[in-house]
Amino acid sequence: MKLLLRSSVILLLAVTTPASPEPIRLLGSSDFEWQTTPEGVAFAALQGDRFVEPYQALVRLPAGTVSPPHVKTANMFGVMLEGEMIHYRSGDASETARRIGPGSFYSIAAGTAHISACVSEIPCIAYLYQDGAFDFLPVTP
Repeated sequence: MKLLLRSSVILLLAVTTPASPEPIRLLGSSDFEWQTTPEGVAFAALQGDRFVEPYQALVRLPAGTVSPPHVKTANMFGVMLEGEMIHYRSGDASETARRIGPGSFYSIAAGTAHISACVSEIPCIAYLYQDGAFDFLPVTP
């Protein structure tokens, strides 16, 4: 009976536990597969499908890119790698937004109407983690 119970628990765990990530995964910059949106923003998937589940990715915005006001239904966390960006609440003045560059961290809470902009003369690249699927829901200012 104990053996049957133990076997059932092991089987249940094997069926319900998602596959664990590779023990070690190393990607060089030439390994990234960038997918560019019609707006010119590119994403390189690191883990997860950004349209279905929580994900990690690199994002590259052309210099001068300014998003329209929008919200996301998941929390977003980022670390700047190249360029300088601003992120500010819709309705606030862009001139007072803090510029962040390489090594800087940012987070944008789910449901926060905001604008993001690459304000440097070079493209902006950031590491992103979102705790839910990616979406981009425009809002009126």
